[in-house]
Amino acid sequence: MAQISPSSPAETGDTGQPSLKRVMGPGLLLLFIVGDILGTGVYALTGQVAGEVGGAAWLPFAIAFVVALITACSYLELVTKYPEAAGAALYVHKAFGKHFLTFLVCFAVMCSGITSASAASRAFAANLATGLGLDAGNGLILVIALLFMLLVLAVNLRGVGESVKINVVLTAIELSGLLLVIVAGLYFIFGGQADFSRVVAFETPSDKSVFLAISAATSLAFFAMVGFEDSVNMAEETKNPTRIFPRMMFTGIGITGLIYVLVSICAVAVVPVGQLAESETPLVVVVETAAPGIPIGDLLPFISMFAVANSALINMLMASRLLYGMSKQGVLPPFLAKVNHARRTPHAAIVFTTAIAIGLITFLSLDPDSPVLALLGGTTSLLLLAVFALVNVAVLVLRRDQTGVEHFNAGRVLPVVGTVTCLYLVLPWSSGRPSGQYEIAGVLLAIGVVLWAVTWLSHKNRA
Repeated sequence: MAQISPSSPAETGDTGQPSLKRVMGPGLLLLFIVGDILGTGVYALTGQVAGEVGGAAWLPFAIAFVVALITACSYLELVTKYPEAAGAALYVHKAFGKHFLTFLVCFAVMCSGITSASAASRAFAANLATGLGLDAGNGLILVIALLFMLLVLAVNLRGVGESVKINVVLTAIELSGLLLVIVAGLYFIFGGQADFSRVVAFETPSDKSVFLAISAATSLAFFAMVGFEDSVNMAEETKNPTRIFPRMMFTGIGITGLIYVLVSICAVAVVPVGQLAESETPLVVVVETAAPGIPIGDLLPFISMFAVANSALINMLMASRLLYGMSKQGVLPPFLAKVNHARRTPHAAIVFTTAIAIGLITFLSLDPDSPVLALLGGTTSLLLLAVFALVNVAVLVLRRDQTGVEHFNAGRVLPVVGTVTCLYLVLPWSSGRPSGQYEIAGVLLAIGVVLWAVTWLSHKNRA
């Protein structure tokens, strides 16, 4: 682990733009990581994971936790070695130096953040309508989702200090909802009413073996574990990132992994798997069954609303900082590196990513009957797992780059294991993913190729 802190940042960078403001200490960074990992996935996907493997729904979450922890070690080596914004795209650029590959990684990570935020904004609107008892149609849900995204835009433009403070409040609320599920579940279990035989029972779809069903469920459960990688994009706004990142990263992943396993065990012990898999609000069903006296039907929609709001806020923070960082590296157009001199926030990148999100939300709302959350969640994990495989390889390649700064070391074995496991969960014949996820990812990457060509031609014409 690194003991040498980076030098104090200058007020302005080489481009004459002011540097980003360092406001995140250990506490805010930990809450950022926990708040980013917790959110849309665990509130909505527990039932779908159980539908793949039966009562052993805790196992895919546990496997996803291990895969995330291994890859997090590679991220820690790189963020403590290069404490700059841009994360995976920056590391791949330094390792391979291929403009095309760097651009695709940048675009894939950005899209994963924006698709997650877009799905979260739609979920926010639906939960708000449910909580207020509105008989909202698709049009009203869309309007609420777009207004919410504009609110996220305003918060991000205001400044990262305000954003992470709001993250503290939202993280506390979403943690309270999950703790409510765990406490109610344990009360039911210790009361002797739970069926623990379901917790170790595998019930897989007829067209899948147990092994393939576990792989498919893990691929889906991994969406609930993503988020730890977003924090490295905040490196330039973190105080002494080289020293505090390893401790906070391991602590954050450990906390969320434990919560996920406890929630999934309580869920399947309290509610039959079929009932969980059919419900769009599986955790509401768990608490209603375990503690019928608690007005959870009225309370949890609002807790879920704040949870997905937190996911949207943090993902949009990540996406904008990613574009800002890669613009500074010259991989993206220079206007994305513009920083507001008063607030010291990357306002151009924030507006650009929000515009994409608004377009995506509108497009998704055209077909409200499609399984949007499952497809977007699976596509998000698909894109990120492919990026994680490249990051694990980049760690080994960049060992030859001696920066002279003491940093975290992931060792030689973990990056290799991380590469293999990530690729296993990406490939169609081993992951058990539905084809729709690959189709969405293919369209997004095709758009990325077009944008790369436009950027390359603009650079060539200016040369």
